[in-house]
Amino acid sequence: NLMTIRFGNKILGSTWNRENIASVFITFKEPFGTEGRGGYFDEFGIIRDVMQNHLLQILSLVAMEKPVSCHPDDIRDEKVKVLKCIPALTLDDMVLGQYVGNPESSGEATKGYLDDPTVDPNSTTPTYALGVLKINNERWQGVPFILRCGKALNERKAEVRIQYQDVPGDIFEGNSKRNELVIRVQPGEALYFKMMTKSPGITFDIEETELDLTYEHRYSDSYLPDAYERLILDV
Repeated sequence: NLMTIRFGNKILGSTWNRENIASVFITFKEPFGTEGRGGYFDEFGIIRDVMQNHLLQILSLVAMEKPVSCHPDDIRDEKVKVLKCIPALTLDDMVLGQYVGNPESSGEATKGYLDDPTVDPNSTTPTYALGVLKINNERWQGVPFILRCGKALNERKAEVRIQYQDVPGDIFEGNSKRNELVIRVQPGEALYFKMMTKSPGITFDIEETELDLTYEHRYSDSYLPDAYERLILDV
């Protein structure tokens, strides 16, 4: 759907650049920890488990140039081009952490990563990572791409959040907020655009509202396959 949104809509495609977009957030959050499987996870960590594959795949779809066609080889070629424009990250570009237990909770939530008996008690493997990537090309120079992922967080969510720049020449006394295009991958696939409108009534008050396309509402009679179902079908 990212490709369709980008390359099938003139209104979005023409603003998909550093002149209009302030930042791009790509988020993957899980509400549970390793739950006894930490021994396997500890070998790789959240960066190799999620960031360097899933999140970079999404980033490449957001940032790549239009491919010659929808053929997989043409899409791959454009992904590779944009990935080559990303400088290597340093520790100054990263925030890393491990989750700890919540003593006021119950069940697995009371256990931290190092409480997992399959994890080395001296492990420094990150279960949370945030990285700020830069793309050194004409389209994206200066726009931060912020990738963040982690386990044992407050919710389950995978989304892309594209924040546009402030409207120049503000006439609304600072009450206008930035537009945002949000593409929610899971749970509950959705696409919504946050924008400013005048609230109903005689007074001239503005408020932030959303143009909302939630798939389960719009396509209630359609079957929405799980991500792994799509993967097996592709194979």
